[in-house]
Amino acid sequence: MNKTPSEAKALMKEIIPMVKNSPHKMMVAPSYVCLGAVAEMIKGTNIQLAAQDVSAHTEGAYTGEVSVSMLKDIGVDAVILGHSERRQYHGETDEMINKKLNLCLENGLTAIVCAGETLEEREAGRAFDVVQGQLDVSLKNIDKKFASKIVIAYEPVWAIGTGKTASSDQAEEVHAHIRKVLGGYFGADAAAQIVIQYGGSVKPDNVKELMSMPNIDGALVGGASLKADSFAALTSF
Repeated sequence: MNKTPSEAKALMKEIIPMVKNSPHKMMVAPSYVCLGAVAEMIKGTNIQLAAQDVSAHTEGAYTGEVSVSMLKDIGVDAVILGHSERRQYHGETDEMINKKLNLCLENGLTAIVCAGETLEEREAGRAFDVVQGQLDVSLKNIDKKFASKIVIAYEPVWAIGTGKTASSDQAEEVHAHIRKVLGGYFGADAAAQIVIQYGGSVKPDNVKELMSMPNIDGALVGGASLKADSFAALTSF
C-alpha cells in the first residue's frame, strides 16, 4: 500500500527510460487505484502489469471487491495471489487462493502464487512441509494445460520487510523442493518451465547472487522497487 496515483505515475516516468534496455522480463504491481494510470503509461514498453490481489467472485454484491474482468479491462496481465500479508492480515486461505487461481487461469491471466514459512516453522524444520502444504491446496485440481500461466513466489515470511534475507543456498533448497513438488502436479517437463521467484528483502546488492541459483528464476520485490534507481539496479545485472 504505497504510492498515490500521481506518485505512481511519477515513479513510472522515471523507471521506463531507465529499464528500456534491460534483458529481463519485468512487471509492476501497483495498488488498485493506480492500475489504470500505470497501464496507460506502460503501453508499448517492455514492462507488464500485475494486480496485488483479485476477488474470488466474478461479479455481484461484493462491495469493495475487484473482479478478474475489471482487471483485464484495464490491461492487467497477471495477479499476485496469497501474498503473506494477505494471509496474515486478511485471513486469506489456501482454499480461497485456489478459487482465485481458477478464475485467473480461466480468464487468461498469469497467476503468481505465493507460499512461504514463518520463522517458527523454519526453526522447527518444517519449511518444506509448510510450503508444500500450501501449494497442495492452492494448486489443487489445476489442469496441466495451465502450467505455463502459473508462477510460484517463494516468500519466507521471516524475510519480508525485516531486512533479513534467506541465504542463496537456503532459498535454492526450497526452490528445488518446489520444483520437485510441481513435477508431481504437472510432470517434470512442465515443472522445469515454471518460473519460481524468490521474495524476501531482495535488493540490488543481493539480487545477482540469488538469481545465479539454478532454481531461482526471478524475484518478487517489495520495498526495493519503490525507488527508480533501485528498481533499475535490480534489472541490470
